[in-house]
Amino acid sequence: MPESSAQVDLAQWSGEGEFTQVLIDHLRGLSGIASVRVEDAPASRSEADYNFISNEIFVSFDTVVTRERGRAFGFIPIQRAVEKKAMTIADLERALASKAEIGAPDYADDGMLQYLRTERIIPPYQTRGYKLVELVRVYELEAAEGKEDAD
Repeated sequence: MPESSAQVDLAQWSGEGEFTQVLIDHLRGLSGIASVRVEDAPASRSEADYNFISNEIFVSFDTVVTRERGRAFGFIPIQRAVEKKAMTIADLERALASKAEIGAPDYADDGMLQYLRTERIIPPYQTRGYKLVELVRVYELEAAEGKEDAD
């Protein structure tokens, strides 16, 4: 599969989340992805014995134009340009699940992939550590404007 470089927008992301960074690095190189936007989710919080990091990743997929043959009025041969997405959320799930660093999502449906990672952090010179919980949701970003058929 040829590698591509997706446009990545990190302006709304604080940079917290090691697993989120791993996902971004893999998404950046996948073919079929046009752009990636990462945002901090409002659910993030920190307490004395745990940190909860929640991030959202929005991906938009490249489109591929193919020609379809048909007949107008049942007898006039015509060709139409049909635009399809190069990838779907299910395709993205399979591509990410094949990566050893990422694996299968903890939850997936037609519109979202969700990953939940936990890690115990024990700082030096401290007997009691804290639990780091990272929740990452990947959504498909729909095109804002409709595309017109090119003949």
